[in-house]
Amino acid sequence: MMSPLLQYPIFGPDILCPHCRQSIMALTLTDTYLCPRHGAFEADAKENSLVHLQSGRHWRQWEGEWYRQHTHPDGIRFEIHEALDRLYTQGYRATKVVIAQRYRELISTYLERSAPWRSGTVGDGQKPKLYGLPVEFSHDTEDACWSVINFDLDKEPGAPVRYPYFRLLE
Repeated sequence: MMSPLLQYPIFGPDILCPHCRQSIMALTLTDTYLCPRHGAFEADAKENSLVHLQSGRHWRQWEGEWYRQHTHPDGIRFEIHEALDRLYTQGYRATKVVIAQRYRELISTYLERSAPWRSGTVGDGQKPKLYGLPVEFSHDTEDACWSVINFDLDKEPGAPVRYPYFRLLE
């Protein structure tokens, strides 16, 4: 007799849809989850990710939350911009953006850098900026979450806030 666990994809019999956060069921004996609103998602056991079949977008899970894995700089920039807007509407101000190291090459050409005609001098230690905020890149060896999450925003007051693509955690 076949184990009931082997009848479902790697994330189990149901998950929360990465788009709408509604519970969606796995299709038995497949690697697919089906959301009535957003269509089919296929579980990729090799990458430990979820792939939206219509768009090809990838998500990975960290501590029960889905994080979109970006392949284009506009995707990560848009996600950061949305998170800054949400933070601002809650009465907070971001002070720094920490972006996952895996996006360094993807996003580095979009970062603002000080120009000598603006400040008079340019120091080598000056940090690049995005939306006027200093940018740092994660040190992947510090925390395993950086292989999944995309960025943190340091804010006033309080500690960093990690953002999945679809919602604010605080």
